[in-house]
Amino acid sequence: MVGFRAQLAESLDLMSVLITLVAAILDWIIGDPQSWPHPVRFIGRLISALERLIRKNLPDSPVTMLRAGWALGLLVIATSGFTAWLLLFVSSKLFSFLWLIVCLYLTFSAICLKDLLNHACRVECALASSDLVKARQALSWIVGRDTSSLDDEAIRRAVVETLAENFSDGLVAPIIYLAIGGPVMAWIYKAINTLDSMVGYKNDLYLNLGRFSAKLDDVANYGPSRLAALLLVLAARICRLDHQKAWLLWRTQGRLHLSPNSGQTEAAMAGALGVFLGGSSTYGGATVAKPVIGSGGGQTTAAKVQEARRLVVVGTSLVVFLAIAIEVIILLTLQTPFGWGLGL
Repeated sequence: MVGFRAQLAESLDLMSVLITLVAAILDWIIGDPQSWPHPVRFIGRLISALERLIRKNLPDSPVTMLRAGWALGLLVIATSGFTAWLLLFVSSKLFSFLWLIVCLYLTFSAICLKDLLNHACRVECALASSDLVKARQALSWIVGRDTSSLDDEAIRRAVVETLAENFSDGLVAPIIYLAIGGPVMAWIYKAINTLDSMVGYKNDLYLNLGRFSAKLDDVANYGPSRLAALLLVLAARICRLDHQKAWLLWRTQGRLHLSPNSGQTEAAMAGALGVFLGGSSTYGGATVAKPVIGSGGGQTTAAKVQEARRLVVVGTSLVVFLAIAIEVIILLTLQTPFGWGLGL
């Protein structure tokens, strides 16, 4: 076992590349089976438990909630990163081959391409069968807005916006962080992103408690969101869509969104497809005014949703190969695949 561990450490450069590639292929094939345990679900339960503890035991004052938000965020991030490292460490000491399995699982579960495409497909299948109620329900699983009054075009527009946004924070960001720092860094990022999705709202309930998580998510996604927009432009060229307008709208309208990052990929997607995205939406009964992104756009049809799905697939392929290139560059520069050897 010691000899195998030594061989594994020596061949880790190749292992990191292979694990990234195999994990992407596995995600494409099997996605996220609901019967399997998934780290994001555990992170979500931890956040919910800590939030209940905070609200039960601390006064609901702005200063207290701000401090509690810092503690909540840091504890969840530290727990997620430490747990990923501990799993790698323990598995390598118990049985070295088990390290490969754990590392592959942590890598594979950080990617969500198949699951994202499946959710979009469920919505479109419901619309294709004229089941508006089912389409609204399926959409509610992947967006935070109220869906009960949306028509066909608004539902499809929401699906395209979700594909654009999740391409950035569900695919590009975790894959790039994985390339830089291995599974531990990838799951630190996933913890930040999960915190933002659960408590990072600008409403009365979470304005103070979730401020730290929201700001940290903005920082963590600043670079990846812009890389994701560029990849969508390249994907549009590969798919023979309007890559020139995708570039133009990204550069001119990418900052129009309320979020400093979400508008980047939405603008590139709107340009590539020739549609309008954004506009006012309802969240928890309150209407939130959002800028309209696009230029000369037409209706968001089923064909446009299909094109958006194709852009996400091609863009994901590009970021996987980019991640492998980053891993090789780090290896050649540092003579070690930084972050991947944790636990050996």
